[in-house]
Amino acid sequence: MVEPLALKDHTGESRIYFERAVWGFGILVCLTLVLCARLFYLQVVQHSVYATLSDKNRIQVQSLPPIRGLIYDRNGELIADNIPSYNLTVTIERIDDLDDTLAKIGELISLSDSQVKGFRKRLKRRQRPFESVPLRFKLSQKEIARVSVNQYAMPGVEIEAKLVRHYPSGELMAHAVGSVRRINEKDMRRLNRVAYSGTDHIGKIGIERFYESDLLGTVGYQRVETNARGKVMKVLDSTLPIPGKNLVLYVDSSLQRAASDALGERRGAVVAIDPTTGGILALVSKPGYDPNLFVTGIDYASYAGLRDSVDVPFFNRAIHGQYEPGSTIKPLLGLAGLVTGMTSPDFAIEDPGWFTLPNDERLYRDWNWTKSGLGGHGHVNLQRALYRSCNVYFYSLAVKLGIDRIYEYLRLFGFGLNTALDLPEASKGLLPSRDWKKSARGLPWYPGDTVNIGIGQGDMLVTPLQLATAAAVIANRGKWVSPRMLREGSELINHTSVYVPQDIELVPEHVWDLIISSMQMVVHRGNKGFGENGTAWAYIGQDIPYSMAGKSGTAQVVGIKQGEEYEEEEIQERLRKHAWFMAFAPVEKPRIAIAVLLENGGGGSKFAAPVARQVIDHYLLPRDQRLAVSE
Repeated sequence: MVEPLALKDHTGESRIYFERAVWGFGILVCLTLVLCARLFYLQVVQHSVYATLSDKNRIQVQSLPPIRGLIYDRNGELIADNIPSYNLTVTIERIDDLDDTLAKIGELISLSDSQVKGFRKRLKRRQRPFESVPLRFKLSQKEIARVSVNQYAMPGVEIEAKLVRHYPSGELMAHAVGSVRRINEKDMRRLNRVAYSGTDHIGKIGIERFYESDLLGTVGYQRVETNARGKVMKVLDSTLPIPGKNLVLYVDSSLQRAASDALGERRGAVVAIDPTTGGILALVSKPGYDPNLFVTGIDYASYAGLRDSVDVPFFNRAIHGQYEPGSTIKPLLGLAGLVTGMTSPDFAIEDPGWFTLPNDERLYRDWNWTKSGLGGHGHVNLQRALYRSCNVYFYSLAVKLGIDRIYEYLRLFGFGLNTALDLPEASKGLLPSRDWKKSARGLPWYPGDTVNIGIGQGDMLVTPLQLATAAAVIANRGKWVSPRMLREGSELINHTSVYVPQDIELVPEHVWDLIISSMQMVVHRGNKGFGENGTAWAYIGQDIPYSMAGKSGTAQVVGIKQGEEYEEEEIQERLRKHAWFMAFAPVEKPRIAIAVLLENGGGGSKFAAPVARQVIDHYLLPRDQRLAVSE
């Protein structure tokens, strides 16, 4: 029997459909609510976060380097300037293949391995994305044209103009002003990266280094909108950089040239100081170098040539050179002898041409001693000992004073110290003492050591800057002036903690009178009673139109055996004596104090004194009255 077909349950099916529809709608509503909540969270709660991320894709912050402060001489002549330089830069985010781009650039302009290496180092040091990095500096007009024509094929490669340091006087001011050089990895480890954002150079030596914080200025910033390729579309806002301070130095460019011309091609140094202020009027060291070579980078061959030169042009003889002072310290020993009572104006000795210590056969000779035994100055008092530079008198005086008094009095004039307020790298020289010799050599101080110090030989070393400073203190009759380069533009007191000696108040006026008048006789006519003149009179004093006080010095480089004479022609040029001369003028109201050093230059009166005269003439006299001195 066939069973009847079951009828559809429409009610049940409707119920099931309804239930499913309700569940589906509920799920859809829930998903819609979740989506709305997420949209609310992203667009409302997290709005600032994602707005910032969005801006980062299109807005970049770029550094605006400040203009470095200028440096002027005392007369307003520009001695450190900024000039435009066209550099080739690369923005790494805007290129697809760096090596391919570098290869293309190398086909257009010269690109050495060292330049590429330097570029990669700078690339690692950059502060933020989309910051351009210099690849080549100082492009020529021809190189600019080649790159510009092909720039369409090298996205991310641009030619940028930047101001770079320039020294109009070149070599003339190199040792006086110093120079800036490119920032290296060692610099970056100690620098404030924010302060130097966008800046490629830093003062490395001299005034440029000491006043770096003033000359640098303050970095600025600008926010720019860029497209997807990093190209700047518009500037949104900016904070302008603050230029560095301009500085004015005491240096007189005209006097600096005169000093350089007076030295000629000889190795040496000239330092001239204004005794009233301590301002350094001239600071010349020869040979020198052109600091412009180092601003944007010097090639290895040129650098090696300077570095390996036998004349050492990088060496600043004016402040780093340490030499035996020779007879230039005799006025100071005479002053010490008078103040301590170890000698007097009337005390005299008989100079046979040599000096001996008790129970010692060694002869300490006078400068005019000869093999035949002739020489000496005969009857010599302090004044004659100074203007004729009698060694024997000062051998004897040094022994009477003893090294302890000598050390005490010479230190009053700045020897053994760096007293320059803004030349921290200046050498201190060497003012020997008992303690120094014991510490340095493990030996006691011997009487013969004191004898040698009596004529500025032995272990004592001074710099031209120190000797010029001592001359200024003598000119001021004991009033101390600390040498300084800066005249205007910065608060010097904020930069230095240099020890400043006290004024020398223990010296009576009549002692100054005797010492200074004796130094005048070195240049002008000596004591007529002896029928002779000062050591420098024949070379610079015969037609001098103003009063000058000076003292020559000659320092041996190699020792001379007992019984042997110094034969300059038989000694190698670089082993000959150094020539010194220190002076100040006019004596009545000193305006300039000077120290001249000629390396291996011979006699101080004959060779160094004319250089000093030529420099002082230039400073004090009109052009038609100046002395023309040839080498």
